[in-house]
Amino acid sequence: MEEAIKKADVLIEALPYIKEFHRKVMVIKYGGSILGEEKIRRGVLEDIVFLSYMGLCPVLVHGGGPNISERMKSEGVKTEFVDGMRVTDEKTLEIVEEELNKLNKIIVSEIKELGGKAVGFLSKDEGIIIARKRQSPDRDLGLVGTVEAINTKPLFTQTRNYTICVICPMGKGRDGKTYNINADDAASSAAISLSAEKLVVLTNVKGIMRSPEDANSLISTLTVSEAQSLIEEGAIQAGMIPKVNSCVAALEGRVRKAHIIDARISHALLLEIFTEEGIGTEIIK
Repeated sequence: MEEAIKKADVLIEALPYIKEFHRKVMVIKYGGSILGEEKIRRGVLEDIVFLSYMGLCPVLVHGGGPNISERMKSEGVKTEFVDGMRVTDEKTLEIVEEELNKLNKIIVSEIKELGGKAVGFLSKDEGIIIARKRQSPDRDLGLVGTVEAINTKPLFTQTRNYTICVICPMGKGRDGKTYNINADDAASSAAISLSAEKLVVLTNVKGIMRSPEDANSLISTLTVSEAQSLIEEGAIQAGMIPKVNSCVAALEGRVRKAHIIDARISHALLLEIFTEEGIGTEIIK
């Protein structure tokens, strides 16, 4: 009996958050090596299905970098990055598109297996991401794009029916070309365009650390200006920089909160959203 009461107490603790976020859009970015680990992926998707049944409107933007790199290696295609962006020629674009579309279909299928409703927006579907060629001062990145606009109409149509939208981070340009888009940038742009309540970035670290070497230095809450200072100081480094920058861009675009959390922790999404303490780092304006 006591165990059952504890479970009921947990549900009641979540009630204020369920009420607050009912019918609100929440954009979740999920990629990297954690996307390829089946057990972690299933746990994340289970949480997303739960959010949908609780009346929230999750929109998932996925990456797929490790899958792409592995495929390029197997085909003997050279991988080159400039400032974290994959230099993308025609052959690379073909591989990127095939791998991202494959991942998109897997995610949609697994959400449906878990009892959720989902629709995948593949690289060229519906013109969800309108892109333009990304300009780099150092060199031409090829078919790498930046988000010019998000076509929100199909997304709102689906979320109104509590269907989880799964977005592939590729865009079509007004020039008719397809562009490879950084998934963090795509998620941030989607969050802004959808007036999302939250942007949640799933990663394989606890969150933002005051000292990267100190496992106990997790920062639970910080402001945009504090985050920018930590980048300047070198406390936020390497792959965490584009994640933090995407969160900052979302907040400056009037998304209310951004979160960076460790997807390896069981039910990390639910713990971050439905509890007072949270589990990762939240960034506020």
